[in-house]
Amino acid sequence: MIFEESVELTVPFEEALAHVKASFAEEGFGTLTEIDVQATLKEKIGKQVDRYVIVGACNPNLASRALDLEPQIGVLLPCNVVIREVPGGVLVEAMDPGVMATLTGREQIRPLADEARRLVGNALNRVAALAR
Repeated sequence: MIFEESVELTVPFEEALAHVKASFAEEGFGTLTEIDVQATLKEKIGKQVDRYVIVGACNPNLASRALDLEPQIGVLLPCNVVIREVPGGVLVEAMDPGVMATLTGREQIRPLADEARRLVGNALNRVAALAR
């Protein structure tokens, strides 16, 4: 089962992070959270890892409509986008919103998930353009 889509970049980490947030914003997603996993692991358990940030992106219109149909879907929100260092670059990964429809088993969620998938895909295409 494929549950995420990814794009690999060869730009500096901070540039990739900024571009991801801007690309998702162009598709109506705001940044609700930003978790610096590298800093958290170092602070909490003294572990050193490569740069790793989780951006919690949310499209309020889609989230509101999904919550109206399935209040429990909130456990799957926001849409997490991971930006992490890998050998030779930065990997950007986003959850496939179709997973939400599959997990809920509610067909009414499918059109929203399809719309979210299209918007996430558009954002990832913008991010990928940075690599060209």
